[in-house]
Amino acid sequence: MNTELTDEQRKLSDTVREFADTVVAPAAYQYDTERRLPLDIIREMGDLGLFGLPFPVEHGGQGKDYLSLCLAVEALARVDQSIAVTLEAGVGLGIMPIVRHGTAEQRERWLPDLVTGRALAAFGLTEAEAGSDAGATRTTARHEPGPDGGSVWVIDGSKQFITNSGTPITSVVTVTAVTAEEVRDDGTVKKELSSILVPSGTAGFTVGPAYDKVGWHTSDTHPLTFEDVRVPAENLLGELGRGYANFLHALDEGRIAFAALATGAAQGCLEEALRYARTRNVFGRDIGSNQHIAFTLSRMAARVHQARLCYYDAASRLANDLPFKVEASIAKLVGSEAAMANARDASQIFGGYGFLNENPVARHYRDSKVLEIGEGTTEVQLMIIARGLGLSA
Repeated sequence: MNTELTDEQRKLSDTVREFADTVVAPAAYQYDTERRLPLDIIREMGDLGLFGLPFPVEHGGQGKDYLSLCLAVEALARVDQSIAVTLEAGVGLGIMPIVRHGTAEQRERWLPDLVTGRALAAFGLTEAEAGSDAGATRTTARHEPGPDGGSVWVIDGSKQFITNSGTPITSVVTVTAVTAEEVRDDGTVKKELSSILVPSGTAGFTVGPAYDKVGWHTSDTHPLTFEDVRVPAENLLGELGRGYANFLHALDEGRIAFAALATGAAQGCLEEALRYARTRNVFGRDIGSNQHIAFTLSRMAARVHQARLCYYDAASRLANDLPFKVEASIAKLVGSEAAMANARDASQIFGGYGFLNENPVARHYRDSKVLEIGEGTTEVQLMIIARGLGLSA
């Protein structure tokens, strides 16, 4: 693994870091309080080319590698996890499946606005009883004749916790649905899952009220309901019956960027706590000169370094077509735990000021818990790692 960034990657990281510090950070508290996604900032991110980073130029992208996306996500997450996950989910779960599995017509229809940040896409997998166990999906899609002689998919069911699904610029949601069932010899049922593109505004497709979340207040998250939703048969994304497998690959890949987000959160907590420790004067000296505070900051720095190396390694394996599933889970596990631990330590260093919502470390404290839950819980990561060790966890 080469951990040295190229000049181009360093320049990108510096550019996004400056954008985060000068544009995102000053507005973060206001938008967090208002609990709304700042579309003006999303447009500026699109103008910077962030939504198109890992995609080929022929699809309107920037033609960069996946690590470049991760660097951008990390830089944003330092100051606002909600903005960072809007990019991470918008690219990994929204755009990537269309790029990888879409037809030429689907790419031509959806990608121009998505890769430029003029629109957002979402992926509807999770259900009330189908989160980590996606095989328990109950949403169905059946084939029926269409009004013009063609055929349509008729979708019924619901999804929950879907990021980027209800913004004013959300253009399409990819939905996993059961398209066939087979009863095995032992009486159990094998479900065939497929992915289908559902444009926003389709009749019968309802976006529920936004969740009242502990954190990630700026990030757009909604439950979705599908009642007799009819879309053309051509809206099938990828092969019939490959929806779950294709999503698992996207999720493995997305965990690397998610780990970068967690690393950015841990880094942001370190930066804020270090600044405060150098300027907060108690009993005639700055608190950073106290060994306990200095050692706490040292442990925080070690966590950030470890988390960053983990996601760099997973991204490197991905770029070199090497197996990366276990390494992505390790990166996600290490990064999310580093973010939680650093948020706790940073809040403690700030004392009472760390309990004020206007303080970035307070937002990180609220936001970071979901890093141990979203895109595969800590327990799922441990299960994947254990299986990689040859254990039947």
